[in-house]
Amino acid sequence: MINKTIKSLILWALIIGVFQVYNEAAAESNPPKTNSETKIIKNITPGEAFVLIEKNKDNSNLVILDVRTPKEFEDEHIENAINLDFYSETFKGDLGKLDKNKIYVTHCQLGGRSAKTVVIMKDLDFVEVYNITGGIAGWKSKGLPTVKQKEN
Repeated sequence: MINKTIKSLILWALIIGVFQVYNEAAAESNPPKTNSETKIIKNITPGEAFVLIEKNKDNSNLVILDVRTPKEFEDEHIENAINLDFYSETFKGDLGKLDKNKIYVTHCQLGGRSAKTVVIMKDLDFVEVYNITGGIAGWKSKGLPTVKQKEN
C-alpha cells in the first residue's frame, strides 16, 4: 500500500514537472509583447484629436506633428505643434530622430502628406501614431482653435 502511494506521488511529481518545463519552454518561445511591439496607427477625426490633445495637455509624451511647409506652419498651426516639412530632403531622417515611444498626433493641410507620414512612421517602428483626417482644414472647419502668426 505504501509503495503504491509513493509510486503515485512520484508519478504526479513527474507529470507536474513535465508540464512546468513545457510551460517555461512555451513562454520563452512566445514572450509577451512589449509596448514597442504593440502599435497603434489610427486615423481620427478632428474632434477625436482635440479630445486626445486636451486629455494629454500636461503629458510631455504627446507630440502634435505638423508636416506642412514652414510657411504654412507659420501662418497658422495647432498650439504646441512641432513642424517637420514633408517636402524636406531630410524628412525621413528627421522623423527617425524622434522618440518612437511617444504619442504622435500628426496632420498636414488636407490629410495627404500626413497619411504618407503615418506609413513612414509605422515602418520606422513608432508605437502610437494618430492621423487627423482632413488635416488642419478639417480641424478649422470644426471651429477648433489654432495659433496664427502675429502681423507686424
